[in-house]
Amino acid sequence: MASDPAVDEMFGLLSDETRVGILRAIAVAEHELDEAGGGPATLAFSEIYDRIDVDNTSKLSYHLGELAGTYLRKDGDEYTFTHAGERIVRFVLSGNYGRPSAFGPEPVAGTCLFCGVEALEASLAHRFFEVECASCERQVAGQPVTPAQTEARDGEDLLDSVRRKSAQVYREIRGGICPGCSGVLAADVLDMREGPLPEADPFLVRSECRQCLREYNSPLTYSVAYHPASVAFHWDRGVDVTSKGVWEFHEHVYEGRWTSKRVASDPETYEITLRLDADALRFRLDGSGTVIRTERVRRERGG
Repeated sequence: MASDPAVDEMFGLLSDETRVGILRAIAVAEHELDEAGGGPATLAFSEIYDRIDVDNTSKLSYHLGELAGTYLRKDGDEYTFTHAGERIVRFVLSGNYGRPSAFGPEPVAGTCLFCGVEALEASLAHRFFEVECASCERQVAGQPVTPAQTEARDGEDLLDSVRRKSAQVYREIRGGICPGCSGVLAADVLDMREGPLPEADPFLVRSECRQCLREYNSPLTYSVAYHPASVAFHWDRGVDVTSKGVWEFHEHVYEGRWTSKRVASDPETYEITLRLDADALRFRLDGSGTVIRTERVRRERGG
């Protein structure tokens, strides 16, 4: 596939230290605004000149001209970020182009989805937080982490941030929003009864972003774990599912308390049941894994 000249040019603009310094200066100025909710910072040419190390105004004018339109929006003699400028400068300031701090392997609470043994270990590998079973050596959970996320956290603080990020990511995915680029996700449900998933939940929901090409997969039951109806159902019974990582859901599926089944094929319809004590919460989903109905059941028979 031939490279896009516009993309090459866009990244080429960041190869100059002065231009990166201009973006940093505007971000710092925005941070220094005293007014709450002051909005994006707008800096005049003279203010930018005072904030960065540049030889003369002609050189600054040249670099601002190069950044304008791609990373900066120019209005008269004032400059502010475009969407691309906003995103790239936060990436630079956070240091998320670096390598995450080392972590693990550390034992974490939870049951293996595949063998049922409580022998899970968490570690960071290739910018991913991974949970593996030390008994059957399968990976049971994984999600991206950033250097900024790991730099100021370790141990339980890092685990807690991964749990809460997991809840946020799942909610965005099930809302059809790509967590990476905010593009539209297309989802379908795959039958994995011939695969390694437990009998209680043999379906996998696959969501694909047509714009950034990311793909997200999860057992079907997990796709509703952070749904508002599930959050309320569990909260009423003393459980905060938004503070749980997906690896902490495995025991529910492995032991048959969380189940999924196909209830119709034309059109494709699925039923998920989440059980807690004697009560249950049922979901009906369409063929794209979208919730179309919920129902609470008190003292479910045969649950």
